[in-house]
Amino acid sequence: MDPHLTTTTSVSPAVVTADHTPTAASITHTLTLIHDNNHDPFTKIQAAKEIRRLTKTSQRCRRQFSDAIVPLVSMLRSPSLEAKAAALLALLNLAVQDETNKISIVDAGALEQIVSLFELKNTNMQEHATALLATLSASVAKRSTIGKSGAIPFLVKIIDKGTPQAKFDAVLALSNLSSESDNLKIILESKPIPNLVQILKTSKKSSKISEKCTALLEALVGFEDGRVALTSEDGGVLAVVEVLERGSPQNREHAVGTLLTMCETDRCRYREPILKEGVIPGLLELTVQGTLNSQKKAHTLLRLLRESPYPRSEMEPDTLENIVCDIISQIEGEEQSGNAKQMLADMVQVSMEQSLRHLQQRALVCTPSDLPIASNCGSKVSLKYK
Repeated sequence: MDPHLTTTTSVSPAVVTADHTPTAASITHTLTLIHDNNHDPFTKIQAAKEIRRLTKTSQRCRRQFSDAIVPLVSMLRSPSLEAKAAALLALLNLAVQDETNKISIVDAGALEQIVSLFELKNTNMQEHATALLATLSASVAKRSTIGKSGAIPFLVKIIDKGTPQAKFDAVLALSNLSSESDNLKIILESKPIPNLVQILKTSKKSSKISEKCTALLEALVGFEDGRVALTSEDGGVLAVVEVLERGSPQNREHAVGTLLTMCETDRCRYREPILKEGVIPGLLELTVQGTLNSQKKAHTLLRLLRESPYPRSEMEPDTLENIVCDIISQIEGEEQSGNAKQMLADMVQVSMEQSLRHLQQRALVCTPSDLPIASNCGSKVSLKYK
């Protein structure tokens, strides 16, 4: 508490009913205190803390205390750091899972005050401010407004030097804001890619922060500056390939989407940087075990990674086996080539096993008259490059 706040006035905890919800009278009393500028600052701080406590887990209370938003935003302008923190945390809880409150907080002029908190060089305040921006950025209606507020450069700085929680919230906020093309340009101008790559290198590939980082990279490589920044960063493309190999299904989908965007934009320029990081085994696995979108993107990327669009006779089918043969023939290094060959063989085996299980399941639900007569049930796969 600030030294000049010497009063001992306090706010009594809200009276709750049998089902642990505050009574209407206690809600009205707290709202009166937060609105009344005649009370000493300490009382308003206590009222803000009470609002924060009551709205922590109750969606109903978030609705009931929506009228507190304007005075809480006004408290962010207070010279008292304690008042700022109390108001900030109360607004954060009011915004959680409440679209109307998110919009009201932005409309009340909170963004300018939130951005100013980053200039205080106070780690706790920066962490709270980042959390509130991450929550507000979930509102599609206000993403453009947030982008114009000057918050984006500060969020990029947080993913470099913030606390672990602040970094996560900053990446989440930037990922949300990237759905607006104008915001993407501002994000890119703030040069976030080195920091995003560093997070990918040090985080678990299947983690939520890796997913958000890769999703943001997928959006940023839609710009030439983004593609250049990723390939120029030491280990940048490799970090994406590692997510493609070991990430969660959603992470892998963003990773293959990132590489595909690069290759579709300028295949001649980005084919080699992608190939040299050993992407083929991971792509082959995705063609069988990835999400539906991942499978489609992996197939497309494999075709683009060929030395030439038509390196083989046009009389031969453009099968995945032929595509991979073409790529393998261009790969330098026996180990990578061997891995790709083995992966393709394993992929074929998995595909055959899946098909066999499907046929067996069909046989269990079909009557004998439904089953086709087959004279040869055998099947043989030949990989001439094994």
